[in-house]
Amino acid sequence: MKKYVIGNWKCNKGSDEAQNWFAEFARRYRPVEGLQIIVAPSFICLQSLSQYVKTLGLENLSLAAQDISPFPKGSYTGAVAADMVKDLVDYVIIGHSERRRYFHETSQDAASKMSEAADVGLIPIICVDQPYARSQLLALNDSESKEVIIAYGPVEAMTVRIPESPIKVAETARFISQIQPGRPVVYGGSLDSDNVKDYVRVPELAGLFVGEASLDVGSFLAICEQMAGAMERK
Repeated sequence: MKKYVIGNWKCNKGSDEAQNWFAEFARRYRPVEGLQIIVAPSFICLQSLSQYVKTLGLENLSLAAQDISPFPKGSYTGAVAADMVKDLVDYVIIGHSERRRYFHETSQDAASKMSEAADVGLIPIICVDQPYARSQLLALNDSESKEVIIAYGPVEAMTVRIPESPIKVAETARFISQIQPGRPVVYGGSLDSDNVKDYVRVPELAGLFVGEASLDVGSFLAICEQMAGAMERK
C-alpha cells in the first residue's frame, strides 16, 4: 500500500517564503518509492508554486489545495472553485475540523465539495473526527471520486496539542476501514518529528497529516524520513 506524508501549512507563508521552503526542501529531499509527499500551501501561493515545483522535478511530490468552494465557477464572491485549481494541484483537503469549527461548515458542505473535486479529477483528502466520524464517512458513499484519502484528526489533539494515543488511533482507523474499506487512512493531530515515531509503525495507518511541523523544512523532512524508515523495516 502506498504511504503518505501530508503537510498542511494552513494560514501561513506568502509566496516568497513558500518558494524558499521548497528550494531548501529540494536540496535535502530524497524520494522513496511508494511514499507520496503532499504539501498544501495557501491559495495565494498556488499559482507561482505550481510552476516552481515543476521546475524542481521532485519525484513523488504533489501539491494540494487547502479547500475549495462547494459551488462551481460563477457568481460566488470570494470563492475558489475546483475548476480554478485543477491545473495547479492534484489533491484537495475537504472538511477540516477548523473549517467546521470556525466557518461552520457541515457534512453537506463537505459532500458538495467532494462532488466538485470529482468533477475535475482532484483527489480529496477528506477529514473526519469523533463523534461525527460515522456520518462523515457515510457521506462518502455518494462520492464519485475513485481515489479518496481519509484523514482522521481528533479535535482534542489539535486544541490541547497532545496527540491521541497510537492505540486509540489504530482503533479508530479500523473503525473507519469497516465503513470505508480499501480507503487509505492517515492520522493528524499535534504530530512533530519527536513523537511521530510512535505513529509511523501503526499498521492500520497509510500515513500522516502534519500541520505546524510542516512549516519547518527540517522538521517535515525528519517526519518524511521516519516514515520512509518504517517502510524499509517492513
